[in-house]
Amino acid sequence: MKAIPYSILELAVVAKDATPAKAFQNSLILAQHAEKWGYTRFWLAEHHNMVSVASSATVVLIGHIAGSTQKIRVGSGGIMLPNHSPFIVAEQFGTLGTLFPNRIDLGLGRAPGTDQLTAQAIRPDRMQSVYQFPEEIKQIQQYFSPTNAGSKVRVGVAEGVEVPLYILGSSTDSAHLAAAKGLPYAFASHFASTHLLEALSIYHQRFQPSAQLEKPYTIACVNVIAADTDEEAERLSTSYLKMVLGVMTGQIDYLQPPTEMTDELMALREHPAMQSFLKYSFIGSRETVKQKISEFIETTRVSELMITTNLFRLEDRLRSYEITANLMKEE
Repeated sequence: MKAIPYSILELAVVAKDATPAKAFQNSLILAQHAEKWGYTRFWLAEHHNMVSVASSATVVLIGHIAGSTQKIRVGSGGIMLPNHSPFIVAEQFGTLGTLFPNRIDLGLGRAPGTDQLTAQAIRPDRMQSVYQFPEEIKQIQQYFSPTNAGSKVRVGVAEGVEVPLYILGSSTDSAHLAAAKGLPYAFASHFASTHLLEALSIYHQRFQPSAQLEKPYTIACVNVIAADTDEEAERLSTSYLKMVLGVMTGQIDYLQPPTEMTDELMALREHPAMQSFLKYSFIGSRETVKQKISEFIETTRVSELMITTNLFRLEDRLRSYEITANLMKEE
């Protein structure tokens, strides 16, 4: 298997009968282990109004994780820019970049990270910002530029600070934008499998070198549930299946404990909509997961693999990430 960097996308998932405080504690424990296991970066996703996802105040969590680790890169996967002012984002990430030099990433997306009613509550004029997404990225770049020192509108804490930008996406639109701006491109294939290969192709074909990036750099996110046996991984995956069902039906609940794989769950797993969602979910023993990851890397030719693993027990998550780290180090 081709050796490439490997990273983590974290949602700070809240399990049944647990609390957000426990989820935050678990996220930190995971980040500290990930650092030892050679993961390149630890990104936190922005979601809102989901009882099972506690990574809503993403910037706060990035500071919490970065402050208790030493070298792993920490960032946003991503900041949903239409929810925020570009000026404030520059202030926040300029501050983080100053506190933790050369360790902070700013991933930017334009989806709301929630339902439309909640999106309206977050920022009533967000649709105007959606249409201005490319321009608002340019504004953030300007705030970080040393040349902005002569401007009347400045973010002094950000000027000259090294915080690389990444464009996040789940469709071909984001590929065109990332390519035009010459920025690294991270695709959400862990839930949006349909356009992955087309989006990567567009990005590579249309990429324009920039001050940040000379050649294309791609990241693809996949779900991984690795265990000591295929059977154990399948049993653990029942928690994730129920989580996905909640997302697809709009009935989001706390992450449930695993159960045996019932006929009902197997039938659910085979449903076409679920199959599309789970296309890049690699579940099994070390050998099984290694084969699936190897095939994925060979097919996509991505520069980096981002991994998300949502399991009920912290111990099972840690074991899965440890197995994955070990196999990613093998040629």
